Amino acid sequence: MRKIVLLLLLLPVFSIAQNADSVWIVQNYIKKEVYIPMRDGIKLFTSIYIPKDNTEKHPILMTRTPYSCAPYGEHEYRKFWRNHYKTYLKENFIMVIQDVRGKWMSEGEFVNIRPYNPNKKSKNDVDEASDTYDTIDWLIHNIENNNGNVGVFGISYPGFYTAMAALSNHPALKAVSPQAPVTDWFMGDDFHHNGAFFAMDAFAFYSSFGKPRPKPTTVGPTPFNYPIKDNYRFYLTTGALPNLTKLLGDSVAFWNDLMNHPNYTQWWQERNDRNFMQHILPTTASLVVGGLFDAEDCFGAWNLYKAIELKAKNNNKLVMGPWYHGQWASGDGTHLGNIYFDSNTADWYATNIEIPYFNYYLKGTGSIDKIAEANIFFSGENKWHQFNVWPPANIQTSKLYLQQNGKLSFEPAKTFNISFSEYTSDPAKPVPYTDGVHEYRTREYMTDDQRFAATRPDVLVYETPTLTNDVTLAGPLTAHLNVSISTTDADFVVKLIDVFPEDFEYNNSSTYPMGGYEMLVRGEVMRGRYRNSFEKPEPFKPNTPTIVQYTLPDVAHTFKKGHKIMVQIQSSWFPLVDRNPQQFVDIYHAKDSDFKKANIRIYNNDSYLLLPVLPNNQ
Repeated sequence: MRKIVLLLLLLPVFSIAQNADSVWIVQNYIKKEVYIPMRDGIKLFTSIYIPKDNTEKHPILMTRTPYSCAPYGEHEYRKFWRNHYKTYLKENFIMVIQDVRGKWMSEGEFVNIRPYNPNKKSKNDVDEASDTYDTIDWLIHNIENNNGNVGVFGISYPGFYTAMAALSNHPALKAVSPQAPVTDWFMGDDFHHNGAFFAMDAFAFYSSFGKPRPKPTTVGPTPFNYPIKDNYRFYLTTGALPNLTKLLGDSVAFWNDLMNHPNYTQWWQERNDRNFMQHILPTTASLVVGGLFDAEDCFGAWNLYKAIELKAKNNNKLVMGPWYHGQWASGDGTHLGNIYFDSNTADWYATNIEIPYFNYYLKGTGSIDKIAEANIFFSGENKWHQFNVWPPANIQTSKLYLQQNGKLSFEPAKTFNISFSEYTSDPAKPVPYTDGVHEYRTREYMTDDQRFAATRPDVLVYETPTLTNDVTLAGPLTAHLNVSISTTDADFVVKLIDVFPEDFEYNNSSTYPMGGYEMLVRGEVMRGRYRNSFEKPEPFKPNTPTIVQYTLPDVAHTFKKGHKIMVQIQSSWFPLVDRNPQQFVDIYHAKDSDFKKANIRIYNNDSYLLLPVLPNNQ
């Protein structure tokens, strides 16, 4: 539900200037609501905002969404004036928002992350790519004064529909921008990370979004009424996943799909749009945008860009800023939680990248020479950098070793002896993902202070000495853990943390005690049963050393001189991630009695992180 609210109410209301913009837009645009027919006869509800200016032909910029093209009614205008989208209207773009098939006012059946069909043989073979093609074709032939150039963009689930648009292959489609795109709901986006189920997000989302919609409507689903407003206590009290299923009943079809597809089988793989990026036309440019600290789809942005780069032959670019989910469209990119970025990164992005990008490809004006292949903001340093390839070609992979007595070093121990650090993971007392009491999952946890976790006996803490030089990381991390567990399954959470100096403080009005702050730079979970295969999980042999290795999403961060690097390791991250019973059972149908304590050992010196270190001054 948070994601729906974000995309409908994302942007703060600005002041008098914004009111002037709203008046200007209403005076200079007309709105039309139409049903656009698809090849199989289904009609999709579409809102079209058309400039009254007839002195030139105008480009079309479209978003396809399952979150509603509201407000409905031709005299009710979408609040484009709340962020940089107002610039597109000042530039006389034709703005189009469409309810996707089966949602809100559109006809047809909705299918979550509907698989792409590259082998359509009849008019009844439809997918999101064909719906986009048919929509574009109707628009360019029926909207007066359009210049025949179409762009598509969208954030989150609309980012998925934007990637599908890129596969439509309509010749009028000149540019797309998938932003925080949903790509793979098993490997890293939204509802699973490396096979571990993000139950809190999935339940919060599908308990409203997943409710059936028998016929077109302008009325949205009602959210779930949580009987306990502390999400840690709610999910712990509710217990095993079948108890959540009972709360939903039988009507939420995709929740049942989640429960019945526990492994990365063909069912999941055909819903991974990255598998099909070779079908993008060379004439369709792409600009993939995401947030370094996006709690929902950080994985999607990094990895969709890489898939397009690997498989397609188009002009493909990447932007990653220091943002939560959709923050680049909020108008305020100055900070996230307690961490400040020294500038308004959202405004910089809109002015220097997104608006010039669509002006160039859809209007033929301006230049994109200043938009590099990869435009990446480095937190810590708080500066934008441009690269001609990502990850940068000159990164040096370095091992950061976990050593005895909580030490962390770029040098292996001089005497290699097999020692271990040990903790007990108790599903009855899981490690919280953030401090404090919250009803809904926070977006700020991605940069949260980790001092609350460092004091727990079930969290291992490793730390370097104070850094004498800056250390900059640019690319994906790999965790290589040599572990043993007393049971047959466990999760492993690795957190990379920037420890601030004790005398650190911001030169602003921040009142949070930043001295000694432990900033989460990147955290990721691995469900241990998938250590060798996501398709065919395997139990652990109790008390037997076993390698667990996995990749964390890319990092762009500078650990400044005077800071320290910390690594925390734990086996729960609750209720962000569902609890592992720590037995090799079907977790989606487990019983409360299946949950067991596990004694977990991490073997020092043979466990490390592979870090992508960027040489200084790059």
